[in-house]
Amino acid sequence: MAQIESQDQGGKKGGKKRAKKHSTGIDMTPMVDLMCLLITFFMLTTAFAKPKVMVITMPEKDKNQDQKEQPKISKERTLNILLSGNDEVYYYKGLVAPGSPMPQLIKSDFSKDGIRKMLLDRNRDLFTKITEYRDKRLTGEIIVADTTYDETVKQMKLDDKKGPIVLIKADTSAMYRDIVNIIDEMAICDIASYAVVDIGQVEDMMIQAYRAGTQLTEYPKIQVKEK
Repeated sequence: MAQIESQDQGGKKGGKKRAKKHSTGIDMTPMVDLMCLLITFFMLTTAFAKPKVMVITMPEKDKNQDQKEQPKISKERTLNILLSGNDEVYYYKGLVAPGSPMPQLIKSDFSKDGIRKMLLDRNRDLFTKITEYRDKRLTGEIIVADTTYDETVKQMKLDDKKGPIVLIKADTSAMYRDIVNIIDEMAICDIASYAVVDIGQVEDMMIQAYRAGTQLTEYPKIQVKEK
C-alpha cells in the first residue's frame, strides 16, 4: 500500500515555518503474496486440466499383403457384440451369412455378471495365464522390467489360439460412452483380438426382432440401398 511520510522541517520556536516535504513509499509485500497465489493457482489448474485420452494399440499394416485378400476369421471363435441406445448390449456367437442358420441374439449389460462374465468365460485360459504372470511379478516371485513384462503379455496374446475374436458393432443410437465401456471390458478381460466395425443391416433387424419379443430364424431378404 502507499505510505506517506511527513517530516517537520520547522525552524526554531517563534521563527518562520518551512513547508513540509512529503515522501511516498510503496509496500510490495501484498503484491508478492498475490503473485505467489496466482502462480500456485495456475500450476494446479493446469495439472487438473490435462486431457484424458484412451490409448488404443492398432495392428501394423502389412505392406506385402494383397489388398484383395481379406483376413479369415474363425467362425467358432467369433463373438459379435452389438451396442444400441439406452446402454443396451447384445451379443451372438458365430457369423451371419445367407444359407447358414441364424445365431441366437442374447441381451446383456455392463454389470459384472453381464458382458464381463461372458467374456471371462470365453477367454478363461488366456486370462488365467496373464493373471498368474502378473501376480508373480507383484509378489516378487519374478523380477522383470516394465518393458519385458509388456512384451511377455503381448506375446501371450499373439500365441493365443483359443480366445474369442470380438467384433464390436454400434448402431446409430449408441452413445460414445458405450464404446468406451466395451473397450474397457476388453482390457479388463485381457481379450487378445478385437475390432470396432460397422454394424450390418441384418444385425439391426436382429435387434428390432429381439425388442419385439422374437428371434430371426432365417436370413432375411435385404434390399440394397442406392447411394
